[in-house]
Amino acid sequence: MTVERTVRLYLGERSRAATTHTNLSAVRADGPVLWVAGDETATIERLVADDPLEPGRYTDETSYRLADLVPLPGADADEEADIEGLARSGPFLWAVGSHSLRRKQIKAHHDGAKPLKRLARVEGQDNRQILVRLPIAGGEPVPWVDTEAGRQHAAILSGEDNLRDLLRDDPHLAPFLPIPGKDNGLDIEGIAVHGERVYLGLRGPVLRGWAIVLELRPYAGPDAPQRLCLRPFEDGRRYRKHVLALGGLGIRDMCPDGDDLLLLAGPSMDLDGPVRLYRWHHAARAATPQVVRGDAVRRELDLPYGEGDDHAEGITLVGPPERRRLLVVYDSPAPSRLPGDGAVLADLVKL
Repeated sequence: MTVERTVRLYLGERSRAATTHTNLSAVRADGPVLWVAGDETATIERLVADDPLEPGRYTDETSYRLADLVPLPGADADEEADIEGLARSGPFLWAVGSHSLRRKQIKAHHDGAKPLKRLARVEGQDNRQILVRLPIAGGEPVPWVDTEAGRQHAAILSGEDNLRDLLRDDPHLAPFLPIPGKDNGLDIEGIAVHGERVYLGLRGPVLRGWAIVLELRPYAGPDAPQRLCLRPFEDGRRYRKHVLALGGLGIRDMCPDGDDLLLLAGPSMDLDGPVRLYRWHHAARAATPQVVRGDAVRRELDLPYGEGDDHAEGITLVGPPERRRLLVVYDSPAPSRLPGDGAVLADLVKL
């Protein structure tokens, strides 16, 4: 792997107080704009490049509450949404929550019976179970926008129609729904959009070494334009399932590159590495559920990772085609990624 240089991301004081800068989980470039999200808030942040062709820093953060744009399912609108993926296509910005359950952690000060009690406690959060489509106008997410196709509203897939309910009868995934994400349970950590196709990459479960990508066809309901519906495929199911040979790793993020998908792959469970980038050739041309192996998927490069830190969580392509690079952001950044001027460092990688 060739890290050409680092790029400085400057998040505002409020985002740093919410530790978004050390919990970056999603990123997507949009011309001079960089959309980012952390996994402990219910907001999306917009940064602007100093030079869209050769960015050295992204600044001028603007934060957008999801609850100001769509009706979130949680009783507390600011409860974390665990946003794990962002995508940008046509007039829309897309965001997806992890849909995972979580198990309580044992912390250093816990002793006696408390550690085991905490490990037995599994909980979910309604705001994690969302797929959101936000119209963009004037560079900002808005409640609605007028396009050639008519008025397009901010819309959400959640509540009784959420993906966990959709998968409750799935022969592969249903057994993993009660299992926390970090225990190889259901955990969505990537999204890519190509035309009407929406791909969701699963960090877990990984089944006998096979990673899973779900393909959806969301659309806004005609009678409730703020609600997303799922168009059935030819077999009547509202999702399509692909399995990929990624060396036993799960998917941590995805990014479209023409008809291909770039896949950031890492361990499904609480391990540091390995972390790799794969290319799924012609993913957007798939007309049926795919078993992706051999020449259909290529290992492009290995990414660095630390011991307990520097976990690659998000990827996006930046720059013009002739100088295109991969921007990588990290969760739990190492101290060297926090230079002390309020920035967090991302890597710019040559493909």
